[in-house]
Amino acid sequence: MPQFRSASVGLVAWMGILTMVGLTQSRDQPIRHDTGQSVSPSFEGWYPNPDGTFTLSFGYLNRNFEQTLDIPVGVNNHFEPGAADRGQPTHFLSRRQTGIFTVTVPANFGDQTLTWSLTAGNETVAIPGHLRPEWQIDSMHEITSDNRPPVVKFNPSDDGELGPDGPRHTITGSVGQQVPLTLWVSDDGIKKRPSDRPPLLGVGWSKYRGPGAVEFDNRMPDIDSDGKAETSAKFSEPGDYIVRVLAWDDSGPQGNIMAGGFFCCWTNAFVSIRVE
Repeated sequence: MPQFRSASVGLVAWMGILTMVGLTQSRDQPIRHDTGQSVSPSFEGWYPNPDGTFTLSFGYLNRNFEQTLDIPVGVNNHFEPGAADRGQPTHFLSRRQTGIFTVTVPANFGDQTLTWSLTAGNETVAIPGHLRPEWQIDSMHEITSDNRPPVVKFNPSDDGELGPDGPRHTITGSVGQQVPLTLWVSDDGIKKRPSDRPPLLGVGWSKYRGPGAVEFDNRMPDIDSDGKAETSAKFSEPGDYIVRVLAWDDSGPQGNIMAGGFFCCWTNAFVSIRVE
C-alpha cells in the first residue's frame, strides 16, 4: 500500500511538472509581428565552378509576417571586405527566402570570409560566407537522383542557363504602363515526389531592386506546352529596377526544398528594367 501511495504521489508530481513545463513553453512561444522586425542574412552554402572559382549562395529571413522592406545598398545593406554591392537584393519579401542570389569568389579565396550585413528594425545582423567543406552544396546537380535545375531563357533560340546564378536580361518600360515579361523554361522531367501526375514545373516573379512599387499582372503564370510563360509588370516610379524570377522543378519551390534539406534544384533569373 505505501508503495502504491508513493507511486501515486510521484505521478501527481510528475504531471504537475509537465503542466508547468507546458505552461512555460506556451508563454515562451514567439510573438507574431507583422511589422517592425529585423532581417537576417543567411549563408546557404557554396559550390565549385568549372573555371576554378566558387559560388556562395545567400538568402535571408525577414522576421515580419506582412511587411516587406526596402534597404538600399550602403551602410544598412553591404558586403565586406571589398565592394559593398555584390548584387544582393534591396527589396526584402516577408519571412524566409532561400537561395535568392549568389556571389562568385576567386579560385584562391581559401579560408577567407565575405560577410553580408543588414540593418533593419533597429538591429544589425551579419553573416559570413566561406568555403568550409561541410557547407558545400550540390545546387547544380543532385547526384542521388541525377536531377538538375530547370533551364531558363529569355529568347527561345538561346541555349539558356540553369542554377542559382541564372540568366540576365535587360529591357525598358514606362511608368504606369504594363511591361511584358516573357521567358521559356524546360526541365529534365525527373520526378521527386511519388504521384501519377506529370512532373511539377513552375515560375514565380518578385521585385528584387528598385525605387517604387512593382505590380505583377500574374506573379505565377502558367507554362504552356512550348515552355513559354508570360506576364507583365507595372512600375509606380521611374528608375532602375531588377525583378527576379524563380523557376522550380518537381523538388518544389524553395520553401519546400530547404524544409526537406535539399539544395537542388531551382534556377534564378533576373531582368533589369529602366523605367522612364
